[in-house]
Amino acid sequence: MAQLRIALAQTNPTVGDLAGNADRLITWTRDAAERGAHLVVFTEMFLTGYPVEDLVLRTSFVDASIAALDEVAVRLQREGLGELPVVVGYVDRANRAPRVGQPKGAPLDAAAVLHQGRVVTRTAKHHLPNYGVFDEYRYFVRGDRLPIFRLHGVDVAIAVCEDLWQEGGPVSVVGQAGAGLLVVPNASPYEKEKDDVRLELCARRAREAGCALVYVNQVSGQDELVFDGDSLVVDASGELLARAAQFREELLVADLDLPVSTAEPGTFPYDAGDGSTITVERLVLSHDPVAPYLPEPARLAEPLDTQAEVYSALVLAVRDYVAKNGFRSVILGLSGGIDSALTATIAADAIGPSRVHVVLMPSRYSSAHSLADAEELVRRQGVTSQVAPIADIVAAFEKEIGLSGLAAENLQARVRGMILMGLSNEHGHLVLTTGNKSELATGYSTLYGDSAGGFAPIKDVPKLMVWELARWRNTHTDPTFLLEAARPIPENSITKEPSAELRPDQLDTDSLPPYEVLDLLLDDYVEKDMGSRELIAAGHDPELVTRVIGLVDGAEYKRRQYPPGPKITPKNFGRDRRLPITNRWREKAP
Repeated sequence: MAQLRIALAQTNPTVGDLAGNADRLITWTRDAAERGAHLVVFTEMFLTGYPVEDLVLRTSFVDASIAALDEVAVRLQREGLGELPVVVGYVDRANRAPRVGQPKGAPLDAAAVLHQGRVVTRTAKHHLPNYGVFDEYRYFVRGDRLPIFRLHGVDVAIAVCEDLWQEGGPVSVVGQAGAGLLVVPNASPYEKEKDDVRLELCARRAREAGCALVYVNQVSGQDELVFDGDSLVVDASGELLARAAQFREELLVADLDLPVSTAEPGTFPYDAGDGSTITVERLVLSHDPVAPYLPEPARLAEPLDTQAEVYSALVLAVRDYVAKNGFRSVILGLSGGIDSALTATIAADAIGPSRVHVVLMPSRYSSAHSLADAEELVRRQGVTSQVAPIADIVAAFEKEIGLSGLAAENLQARVRGMILMGLSNEHGHLVLTTGNKSELATGYSTLYGDSAGGFAPIKDVPKLMVWELARWRNTHTDPTFLLEAARPIPENSITKEPSAELRPDQLDTDSLPPYEVLDLLLDDYVEKDMGSRELIAAGHDPELVTRVIGLVDGAEYKRRQYPPGPKITPKNFGRDRRLPITNRWREKAP
């Protein structure tokens, strides 16, 4: 057996910032060297960021990615880090003739080993996911090479992200060819309660490959996706050896005892078990094991509970969206209700209360407690606030145009949206919308009103979870949160009956069932894709099923115009659930 110290660089790349990501690679590699690492592994497509979507269809972008890889290899050598092998993800190009149905330029979701100033070997993702948020047949062609490099006597194989999730392919080939360690760069998006699934998967694949497995995941917010880290190391039996924290950048170091290999170098074809052939390329970086050393204590971060991980995901998403898109501050309407209170708190935790601006916009129907609750939140959190009463503005509109009923109610929301967008235009704030998933599902949002904005932090959070997160945040804090206030959300905002206050004494339950009933029905219809017969068989009221299906299906055109927001459920509106707006299909009641 031989010892190896592996450094897992759980980091936060920025899409398209090749120079900045290269700088970060140098910094993290230096830290790994100072901690005595023998190998450092970065995440999937680290140099380019992930996902890059249609950028990979530009020849100039792929050229820049390949050039950046060569340049960073030279930089590592020049800065005295060349003897430390680095595994890093990037975008490459297949050397094959273009074919109809393949993406332009045949891009590869690739990984390379950098050593002694050179790119010593390359590989590419074999299994291309095309489900959920993934659309990789549009962007990449399949890889068919598996490098196994010998490092201090240990054979190390590389697979990329989805290659772990699918049967056959690189894991199967590693099981046949033999290796002491399988390293897997990842960019695996967050969904609530996904960490246990990952650990079980890594354990199973390690047993199939017959070797220890290193799973390195990025931690970042990228548009609608959040990546939570949670990097893992398991041994050949699947036992967990080391685990990084969720939602935090971290250099996780793990000391492993691994078998010494005597396999001959060369090129060998293997049946991948999925109808394809993968060519194994064996090469040697160093034969001799390192001298025995005292291992570091293994770090085993505790997984977060559901509320903690969802809230942390939302904070990270807002923080990265604001920073990476160059905004200095955010602005939102603060009504005194639970949705805007939670959104303001997430924003303050993400970027600091001094950079959060809220506008209190009472109307003729606003209750006294709404303004008081909003003012109390401002006092507790220290966010910047202003009051802009809308009654006279709405009256001026009504004087010129005759509106009644729902149109008159929605006018108030549109006036509020206009005020927020005007202040955004004047001061450069990013407008945060405050609608939750239950409202979005049923169409309870006003186009160009409360749906106006640039980012929607709780877009994928059902109403019941909004309350859960508010209660959780009032009793918990975290070193990564920038808001220091204890119990930042007023209790009355949490406990009072929800209302849009667009007419006298209005409550959400005037036109919607209780959220305890509605959210369960929405989960079955939206998340699980149940039809009306299945919904009724599951115990939902038949009349309510017909009504809610009509509300959800009729609001698709609204959701298409809603701002992006972080995905935290298995099926969010946008990247996951994509239905035609013009659609005559209607579920028939049994």
